[in-house]
Amino acid sequence: MKKELSDFADLIRYYTLKELGNLGYGHYGGALSIVEVLAVLYGEVMKFDPKNPHSTDRDYFILSKGHAGPSYYATLALSGFFDKEELMTLNANGTNLPSHPDRNKVKGVDMTTGSLGQGVSVAMGVAYYLKSKNMQNKVYIVVGDGELNEGQCWEAFMFASHQKLNNVTVFVDDNKKQLDGYTKDICDMLDLEEKFKAFGFDTCKVNGNDVEQIKKALCEKQNSDKPVCIILDTIKGAKVDYIANMLDNHHVRLSDEGKKIMDETVKKLEQALMEKGLLND
Repeated sequence: MKKELSDFADLIRYYTLKELGNLGYGHYGGALSIVEVLAVLYGEVMKFDPKNPHSTDRDYFILSKGHAGPSYYATLALSGFFDKEELMTLNANGTNLPSHPDRNKVKGVDMTTGSLGQGVSVAMGVAYYLKSKNMQNKVYIVVGDGELNEGQCWEAFMFASHQKLNNVTVFVDDNKKQLDGYTKDICDMLDLEEKFKAFGFDTCKVNGNDVEQIKKALCEKQNSDKPVCIILDTIKGAKVDYIANMLDNHHVRLSDEGKKIMDETVKKLEQALMEKGLLND
């Protein structure tokens, strides 16, 4: 059942918090910053069939920043690839949902990711193949701003531009932080919008925690003759104040106090979703 994109985003956020809360630790910050782009892609834009995940006419999605797997899993479950109850097995012994996406375990995952930078290269290879066969499938990639420290990303971007891969859309989750601190302090990316334009991409920057801005950008770029880059100006831990206000929120292990705060956050979100009738299906 199709839902309003903002509601779909709230559902993704809710189940992301539920699975991480059940585990007690995980990559909260980076998972929460991409909730809205996942909602737009899986709620309205991408072509896919949860009953036939390997359909040859599907669009491809690669989460290059694989540590954001929890929100990706929540999206896949809500999209019908597997039961939502399975989300509570995140990173448990014998699970099909390891902390980083595994294409051999998780229905709907097109590439195993976790080693940063590699997802971008593989995505360009997929796009190149599809274009060479005159296939109409699209390829969507989410890459982290910290991940762009990896040189292989930029090699892949040069390849995409040279090959005129206009079937590719790159989303940069520009949440300003990475594992060891602020991205600008570790390896300053300078002006990402200008950088991608210089690499030959049709580029724009939007509020990445706003579904309508993301949707509008995709609509405006859908007929571009170049590879597309949409820079998502996001907040790490977006819309969950306890996480967003942490200085170090890449990987969080909840304290007893933190568990209480997060439990209350989840209860409030659950109540709001129930009032809208969104947890009854």
